Amino acid sequence: MLSKIPVLGRLFRGGAAASGPVHVLRLHGVISPSRSNGPLGGSGPVLNLEGLAADIEKAFKPKDVAAVALLINSPGGSPVQSNLIAARIRQLADEKQVPVLAFTEDVAASGGYWLACAADEIFADPASIVGSIGVISGGFGFTGLMEKLGVDRRLYTAGENKSRLDPFSEERPADVEWIKDLQLDLHEIFRRYVETRRSGRFTVDDPRALMNGDVFLGDKALEVGLVDGLGDMRSTLRARFGDKVRIKLINKPKRGLPLLGLLGSGGGGAGSDPLSTAVTALEHRALWGRYGL
Repeated sequence: MLSKIPVLGRLFRGGAAASGPVHVLRLHGVISPSRSNGPLGGSGPVLNLEGLAADIEKAFKPKDVAAVALLINSPGGSPVQSNLIAARIRQLADEKQVPVLAFTEDVAASGGYWLACAADEIFADPASIVGSIGVISGGFGFTGLMEKLGVDRRLYTAGENKSRLDPFSEERPADVEWIKDLQLDLHEIFRRYVETRRSGRFTVDDPRALMNGDVFLGDKALEVGLVDGLGDMRSTLRARFGDKVRIKLINKPKRGLPLLGLLGSGGGGAGSDPLSTAVTALEHRALWGRYGL
């Protein structure tokens, strides 16, 4: 997963005309294993390998494809799904010897930046929010609410750690320490991935100083080496491959119907019952909200 990948995109500097099309893979949404878009309209589309596998294959399939462009707008989400998607893109890029260029829209943060690092080169809008190389976990505790409602929690386990972080039980210090240790391990995996993919492009003495969860606007991200250039997708592709380059969008974000999501008909996953679907939608909304979106 962390082996160094040749930067194929650098072979295409100079604006040579492309004989084949550039395929655009739109990666817009929260990265989540859930297949449901949620009921509140604000959670929006989700990204995971299951939903993207066919589109990724399609993007690399033609023999004459000049490049694959990733159009990214994501506040992050699941680290596992981020890695699975990025790994599949890299596998096909190496197999087909096709350069991959990433373009960030409003935000490419956390898992969104993980996806961007799957590309050979990253381009940002000057106002794009980029980075957030860190790990965050959260949830809800319902013990106070249950007490007010007169509800008792009855939980039976075999194994002392089976009920870790149970939202209906009092928080235990040992559980907090456990999740913090887990976060440190995940953070290290994330940092090693970024260091490998962006090797030789950082302009600061200690690249890890950038990997503390902070975000940067596109201008600053370019200055420190988190991205390779500034510009929108169409202008950059025309400059790279010629004015007559053919740009083809492979996929479009799929949005579910809010009412169907509430009724548990949103395609499985978190949409299977109204409460869990609503909680998922709120969590997704909170991910976007951290960046003012």
